[in-house]
Amino acid sequence: SVAGEAMTSGPAAAATAPPPAASGPAPLVTWLLWALAPIGGATSLFFAFKFYRQIMRKDEGTDLMREIASYVRDGANAYLRQQYKVVAVVVLLLFAIFLVMAFVEKTQSAWMPFAFLSGAIFSALCGFLGMRTATNASARTASAARTSLNGGLQVSFRAGAVMGLVVVGFALLNICAWFVLMYLIGVKSAGVTLSAMAVALLSSGMGASTQALFARVGG
Repeated sequence: SVAGEAMTSGPAAAATAPPPAASGPAPLVTWLLWALAPIGGATSLFFAFKFYRQIMRKDEGTDLMREIASYVRDGANAYLRQQYKVVAVVVLLLFAIFLVMAFVEKTQSAWMPFAFLSGAIFSALCGFLGMRTATNASARTASAARTSLNGGLQVSFRAGAVMGLVVVGFALLNICAWFVLMYLIGVKSAGVTLSAMAVALLSSGMGASTQALFARVGG
């Protein structure tokens, strides 16, 4: 009856109920599993640097081949400078719009503009490194191919792998850095939600895609 319900729902019942699950930092196993991502990113950048060094040790060929390669590099650098000038204007304009949306209109996460900017910067860095590697590898590929087809294939394959590896490496490290920053702040202040993390991470990808779009159209 009423007395029985009071006994089962009162202090006595509360004393015998199991304690709520403690909410605290993630266990060590979770952090170890998470660490696979930045380790993978760092490994990608290590092999990209290793491949680039191997490419640069190859012979660039005859004097004529070296001269033509220097013209190719000059043209590529001029193209990148012009492209990045235009991209910088667009990215900064979008960054200003996102700042207004985040801090004036309060319709976006405060992390969103900065994550967008970081993605664009890393994407531009990947484009620069990829172009530098490709222009340095072109004459070396032709020179190696004069000796053997396999030699030319190795140089060209490693040159292409550099671009792929730096994209993966910088993307992983950028995403991991944002996640750790937002997670630590969220644990301490409980002000960062999972949705805010998702918005920031997606915004970083949007910034990288914006830069890559200009590279594809211009290329």
